[in-house]
Amino acid sequence: MRKLYIADDEKSIRDGIKLLLDWAALGYDICGESGNGTDAVSDIMRLKPDLVLMDIRMPGLSGVDAIKELFESGFSGHFVILSGYSDFKYAQAAMKYNVRYYLTKPIDEDELLSAVKEISQNLDKKDTEENFDLYLKSRSKKEVLADILNRSVDFSLLKSDDLGLSADKYRLVAYENFNISSEDLPYHFSELFKAAGKNSLSSIHIEYKHHNLLLLMGDQAINLFNRFLSYYESVPEQGSPLDSLFVAYSNVVGSLSDLPVSYMQLEALISRRFFCLQGQHVLSCDDLPSFTGNLSPLENSRIEGYACEISDCIQTFNRRKLAETLYSIEEYLYHVDADISAVKLFLVDLYLQVKDTLTHRYNDQSLPFDSNPDIISFIHERNYLFEIAVYFSRHFEELMNALGNSSRESVIDDVMYYIDHNYSTNLKLETIAPLFGYNSSYLGKIFSKAAGENFNSYVDRIRIEHALTMLEDGSLKVYEIAEKVGYRNVDYFHKKFKKITGESPAEYRQSHFSRK
Repeated sequence: MRKLYIADDEKSIRDGIKLLLDWAALGYDICGESGNGTDAVSDIMRLKPDLVLMDIRMPGLSGVDAIKELFESGFSGHFVILSGYSDFKYAQAAMKYNVRYYLTKPIDEDELLSAVKEISQNLDKKDTEENFDLYLKSRSKKEVLADILNRSVDFSLLKSDDLGLSADKYRLVAYENFNISSEDLPYHFSELFKAAGKNSLSSIHIEYKHHNLLLLMGDQAINLFNRFLSYYESVPEQGSPLDSLFVAYSNVVGSLSDLPVSYMQLEALISRRFFCLQGQHVLSCDDLPSFTGNLSPLENSRIEGYACEISDCIQTFNRRKLAETLYSIEEYLYHVDADISAVKLFLVDLYLQVKDTLTHRYNDQSLPFDSNPDIISFIHERNYLFEIAVYFSRHFEELMNALGNSSRESVIDDVMYYIDHNYSTNLKLETIAPLFGYNSSYLGKIFSKAAGENFNSYVDRIRIEHALTMLEDGSLKVYEIAEKVGYRNVDYFHKKFKKITGESPAEYRQSHFSRK
């Protein structure tokens, strides 16, 4: 609570002022009152009120003389002068003692309230400034800078001159060990930077939220940093100070109040280090896909489509298409708004779906897949996307080599091999042809010439051959067999089966078991 003192020679006026406003609600406690100017001066010096309501005409000392004596004694509280119309000239005399409020009697409630509120605002501002000055005196420059980044500073009161941080432009730099698995920095970028500038430039190093940060202030520091970056245009010498560092830097800003945004940029950059290229030491805001919040959410529904594309590429030995598919996956993941852990889980699910598809279709072969725990562990332990991409490429190449057959010398052999292991899917010449680098019309012609039958007839024959085996096993119903060999319509299956074998599925099964 602030303190209020009332000085007026009429007790009725003093009592009226006490009741005129809700002083407690305004934040004031009435600490004293007097009807004598001399007594008022003594009380005010002792009680040191924040606000004094002072009558002009009082015994002992006039209000103006009392204000003069208090002013010369160093009293810094605020005054509101109370007087009649005829005393205005006396009130004017008090203005030179920094008195800015003058109310005539009888006192108007709204005028008094307005004056008190304005004085309270001035007192609030003064208290804030004094508290901020104390805050600055009690904190080091690095601590204040940390508070700036944390937005816990009143930027309206912050003066860069007071901190020794005055500049017309700023850039924030974060650095860490290039070797992610090692936490200790063999070299501090701040030390290398200052050594390069011979300590003649403005920069300050702080540790904030487990990040090493360097604030660059002014053209000299920023220009030197730009020259420093030019050393990374070529691959740093292995084991050199440059090779040991990973550096991220924000855009240039014009005031200290913009630094929290700069730090958000750095956090975004460091969080996306997973997408760096092999050997990449530097990240800037240009390397971010967007700062507009328009990144797409991660869609796990895409996994099935990607897994089908990869499986088809492996089975058709289409290395060019496989490389394009892997690149498109990397591009997609680069532009999603998701935690790196979610991106890794996406890649785990993708690889396991490819594994499940191929092991199911080639269950008679031993394919070179790692165990599921090893696959999961490898992907989750990688620091970079390119490491996972290399792992995928190497393993998929091994799979193509494992599926390859040296006796197959033409593309038609590869097409037949693909059909033999994918007959249960919705096979169409239009979808298979691009996998082998042909248009459907041309592939259809050369297939018919080489196989002695057209594509659809060959597919039907392969399906029926597998259906015969399942019918002979006797464990599945006819409609179940139809679906397993790729016919969604059981009537169509019956039609094709009879056309190729000369009898219905039921007749074939019956004759088979009767022959046993």
